[in-house]
Amino acid sequence: MPPTSQAPLTVGFDLDMTLLDTRPGIHATYLALSAETGTPIDADLVVTRLGPPLLDEMRNWFPEAEVERAATRYRELYREYAFAPTVALPGAHAAVDAVRAHGGRVAVITGKYEPNALLHLEHAGMSADTVIGDLWAETKGEALREHGASIYVGDHLGDIRGAKHADAVAVAVATGPYGADELREAGADVVLADLTAFPDWLARHLADLQSAA
Repeated sequence: MPPTSQAPLTVGFDLDMTLLDTRPGIHATYLALSAETGTPIDADLVVTRLGPPLLDEMRNWFPEAEVERAATRYRELYREYAFAPTVALPGAHAAVDAVRAHGGRVAVITGKYEPNALLHLEHAGMSADTVIGDLWAETKGEALREHGASIYVGDHLGDIRGAKHADAVAVAVATGPYGADELREAGADVVLADLTAFPDWLARHLADLQSAA
């Protein structure tokens, strides 16, 4: 789905471990939740597997009857513990700026609770034209398709599935739980070490589309 005059460039980005290193804040929030509820939670383990929905992770630590309540409290504690220690990953700001430099729109499509995703971006000094939260894998693909995104950038195998579901170019960055080989094997169209390589790749990609038109 290459951008055209009728469909301007829209690039989707995942949030956790794609644009932002949220591990320190997530770690601190799980420790706070553990202390408050008296439920042992291995926060070191949790931050190695970010990506899937929050409720899935909560089910590893809480009985089903308590999962929704624990998730709600986690989201509340998140605002106290998570934003200050979070930092932008290398190249994140430049990647967003590169999309805008080509006249494009930035859509952040994330599994994170949407109000907290918005606050994360604000804290990081990063803006998006669209932010949609609470999505995972193919549901990310539905949002990408709805917003006309021709590229989706993420770090997780679920992000690749989302891009494929939307017929978007799956750009994977090896800044999350998977290495470059695993991302390629999962079907990523492009694998980058991190977002520092994204502006040059985007320029080449758009030039190739223009020359092929």
